[in-house]
Amino acid sequence: MRTERKPTRLDRVFARLDREPERPELLDAPEMSRHRFALFAGTLAFYLAIVWAVVITSWLVRLDWQVMFFRPYQQWPEIHAFVDYYVVLGQRGPTAVMVAAWLGWRSWRQHTLRPLLALGVSLLLLNVTVGAAKYGMGRLGPHYATTIGANEMWLGGDIFPSGHTANAVVTWGILAYLASTHRARRWLSALSAVTSLGVGMSTVYLGTHWLSDVLLGWAAGLLILLALPWFEPLITRAEAWILGLRDRWYARRGRQRTARRPVGPPVAVTPPGSGRAEAPAREPVAAPRTARAPAHLAPGPHTARSDRSPVTPAGSRRPPHSDRHPRSSAPAARPLSGG
Repeated sequence: MRTERKPTRLDRVFARLDREPERPELLDAPEMSRHRFALFAGTLAFYLAIVWAVVITSWLVRLDWQVMFFRPYQQWPEIHAFVDYYVVLGQRGPTAVMVAAWLGWRSWRQHTLRPLLALGVSLLLLNVTVGAAKYGMGRLGPHYATTIGANEMWLGGDIFPSGHTANAVVTWGILAYLASTHRARRWLSALSAVTSLGVGMSTVYLGTHWLSDVLLGWAAGLLILLALPWFEPLITRAEAWILGLRDRWYARRGRQRTARRPVGPPVAVTPPGSGRAEAPAREPVAAPRTARAPAHLAPGPHTARSDRSPVTPAGSRRPPHSDRHPRSSAPAARPLSGG
């Protein structure tokens, strides 16, 4: 007796993913509301405050040196191997590939390019803003510091703000930004916050960043996510342009295929009212060869086969019949026997 296997949770997940959805009519793109604008302004003020505190060598710089001298990687060496792997979640290449693969699948399923375009815009903003701040302020990292208690600014470094932290905030936060439901957005926001927080503290543990670098990296990544609604019209125009270019390319390919397709033979058209339909004209074929006269026939007039007298071939066992008549002639009248 064959029993059906009860579907597991993983089976239900894959069954749900296999359903082909239609393209959403109205994409829930976040707008620059007053609440979001207030968060953006507050985060920008925090960003500028961190920069100013480091520039004037305030208490924040003294805290940076205290954490560096504490050397967390020596205090808890048992987690060093785990932190080495965990910090990869903030590296640009691996995280961009993973998130781009997921958003590419979403773009294919939802028939829209918005997820991939939003990721591209956020990464472009991240490279421009964070890169400009890094090389503009030129702060040296803890391993390359030269003067104890100094802010190590404008010395040719590229450590301030933390690129790992900013990249973790943007890369994982874009999943929450593009979530289709409010519940998923809340859960993904919390997950991305915890992930980016762990990445930032991992760099402090390894001694590759100051604590102020991590704080500025969080602010830099959050500013990019909060500013994305301003770029939604640009994303919409870019999507329309790319899809229009694809449609024109498909139309051009269709015309080329039609032009290369061979034209079939002409079809005879039956005029209306005729009782029968004419057979379609066939393709012209080569002219048949001229029929030659059989070699065994002598030239001259020949009699029809029905007018010929039957001839028994030579060597035949069948005796000749003298009373046989040709098929075309009527049979001879038999004499009537008298009475």
